[in-house]
Amino acid sequence: MTTTTSTAPVPGTAPGVDAGTAGQAARTDALVERLFGSVLAAMDLQAVYLGDRLGYYRALAGAGPLTSTELAARTGTAERYAREWLEQQAVTGLLDAHDDDASRQDPLRRRFSLPWASVEPLTDELSPNFLVPLARFVVGGGKHVDALVQAHRTGGGVSWEQMGADAREAQAAANRPLFLGALGREHLPSIPDVDAALRRGGRVADIGCGFGWSSIGIALAYPEATVDGYDVDGPSIEAARRNAAEAGVADRVRFSVADVAAGTDGGAYDVVAAFECIHDLPDPVTVLREMRRLAGDDGFVLVMDERVAESFGAPGDEIERLMYGYSLLCCLADGMSTQPSVATGTVMRPDTLRRYAREAGFRDVEVLDVADDFFRFYRLVSG
Repeated sequence: MTTTTSTAPVPGTAPGVDAGTAGQAARTDALVERLFGSVLAAMDLQAVYLGDRLGYYRALAGAGPLTSTELAARTGTAERYAREWLEQQAVTGLLDAHDDDASRQDPLRRRFSLPWASVEPLTDELSPNFLVPLARFVVGGGKHVDALVQAHRTGGGVSWEQMGADAREAQAAANRPLFLGALGREHLPSIPDVDAALRRGGRVADIGCGFGWSSIGIALAYPEATVDGYDVDGPSIEAARRNAAEAGVADRVRFSVADVAAGTDGGAYDVVAAFECIHDLPDPVTVLREMRRLAGDDGFVLVMDERVAESFGAPGDEIERLMYGYSLLCCLADGMSTQPSVATGTVMRPDTLRRYAREAGFRDVEVLDVADDFFRFYRLVSG
């Protein structure tokens, strides 16, 4: 069957311009607007990164209106740069400018404040609305774009170690509100077997624990539980030990630098968990197999990973766009930095995890009824 494109003019278009051409022109215009908006948003993220790293937001929070001279003095920075940052933040709508006749004559007298609506997203490290870590992750990833370009050309990778402190610290900070909040207060209590095991003083193996917030969150929510956290990244384990000591749970939470794929000395855990790390692994099957061994016949194997769509579809929603962005900036390249690699990437769909789990000897994978906008919880079932 042959199809043709209508040549009827679209209302509002010039005579002789067909509907297909007009539609493509409108799509081009929309893309131009979108990309220009993205440029502005990228600049905003860079400015947020500066404001966080230099302590500007923390200095402004609760301080009342400050001049650029006052902000620079409080943060040990140069007044001229502080002034430009303050003005940019006011122009882009994140700060309030308090302008009057005097400040119009002399910008050094102009005052700026952090409005109440901006305090939580920009300064509250324990709030789920704290979005500064996402800005830091994006800016930090951009620092390594040359390495990513090379990886694309060669099929190599860029490891977490190469990504450096920005990526490592931003990832930990992004998950900290969840791990110290909803994980222990809502998510784990909604899984009866896990909740019961932890309440009676169960042992937990936290695989890929990073800065330890998931281990610490479990220990804080379940005072009788003990947790062993494992990660291959030495700086992350050092940070995890400091965090556990500051949280007052170092007597029940231990951290070890260990490649679980190579095996561990532990065993007979009541809960073996991997929070948002399976998709990063070059060899997830071997790690899942070791998790199965650590849980034994009676333990519970829990995986938390991204709540991506169950199958590919384009265009995708905001969650799908976010996860593909993470994958391009970091996760796929990290997974491919060790070879051989299955090269999963951030967008690990449920069927992919099921395949890995069955190859590791599990009988099935159960999607748990845990309500979270960003993450999906799975139980891996043996025997």
